[in-house]
Amino acid sequence: MKTTLGLVGLVCAVGLASAGPVGADGVRDRQQWVFDALNVEPAWKVTKGEGVTVAVIDSAVDPGTPILKGKVTVAPNMRSSLFDDTRAPVGVHGTEMASLIAGSGRGGGLLGIAPEARILSIPVIVEGRPDGDLAEPDDGYGMPVETPLSRGLRYAADHGAQVVSMSLGEYAAQRADREAVAYALERGVVLVAAVGNDGDSRAARRLGTSFWSFPAGYPGVIGVGAVDKRGKRADFSSDNLSVLVGAPGVGVPTTMPGGGYDEADGSSPSTALVAGAVALIKAKYPYLGPELVARALTSTTRGKPVARYDDKVGFGVVDVAAALTRAGELGGYRASIPVRGDLHFGKGTPAPAPSPPGPDPLRLWVFGAGVLLGLVAFGAGVVVLTRRSERQ
Repeated sequence: MKTTLGLVGLVCAVGLASAGPVGADGVRDRQQWVFDALNVEPAWKVTKGEGVTVAVIDSAVDPGTPILKGKVTVAPNMRSSLFDDTRAPVGVHGTEMASLIAGSGRGGGLLGIAPEARILSIPVIVEGRPDGDLAEPDDGYGMPVETPLSRGLRYAADHGAQVVSMSLGEYAAQRADREAVAYALERGVVLVAAVGNDGDSRAARRLGTSFWSFPAGYPGVIGVGAVDKRGKRADFSSDNLSVLVGAPGVGVPTTMPGGGYDEADGSSPSTALVAGAVALIKAKYPYLGPELVARALTSTTRGKPVARYDDKVGFGVVDVAAALTRAGELGGYRASIPVRGDLHFGKGTPAPAPSPPGPDPLRLWVFGAGVLLGLVAFGAGVVVLTRRSERQ
């Protein structure tokens, strides 16, 4: 069963499918297929994400969860523009996503993709409220109008986040959100978002494509779709051109607030897993820009479509170890390469160099002769007129 959580104009792009409680003793075994699918274990020999902060824009993360203890900073509630001391209640969804990114594995518990990364929890959703309970969109003064997501993105960029994980979405594009996306990208923050869970909806079957979900649909955002244990697109995962890569999103073990375990289906866990992969890249190559991080992910995927891209799994399933290696290669590229002056396109000898600019001697002689003739004619006219006047 897939459920959606909708608030503040945002729809959590997750389906939480309970497979029954998962004991701590067996959670690592249940995670192994996820690690294998993403080829993450070789990457841990290089980095585990130390020094990187991942912002989780979602419901509030529980900082007391054992595998997240000492790793979580909770921001003010972004549902209000007041930035007061009111804290958002702890959320299941946000805690689960944070555990997939940075779970420490303490006591044999769940291990995140970047177990040494830190979490900046930025609440924009309060779970359990009806969709009609909207957050205050702005303070009523000035332009542009703010949204909880735009506040969250700017807060993340201004408070040290190198990666932002957004397992949420809405069907409408917002100007304030688009501007906040640009704000974060300009500051080198890598943005990862879920493409949604509408792939098996009646509208998708009728139209042959899913409705776009934002922020995954904004340029510069890494849109993530869900795949199953075979690496095939999950039936529910949205399919459209916002899909950049795929990651496991069926039966993914997660950690609940307080330390219990469950399993999740949806593009939400897929997004959190990719955000963890990005955290590993940023830990090793902190100055690599968002566009090159995206290139590292897309150029090293597993299970590439026949046409190398499709709107179901994008460029394929993320290969963390290969992407980390590729990131090092991209980080070593120079901005420009010197070109020899004697090179030219095509065969044969180069065309002669153009004549240097300057006066044309022939034209100067013609011009000078014309001026001289004009002066002679003018002088002759003056003489003739003078003589006529003397005779009269």
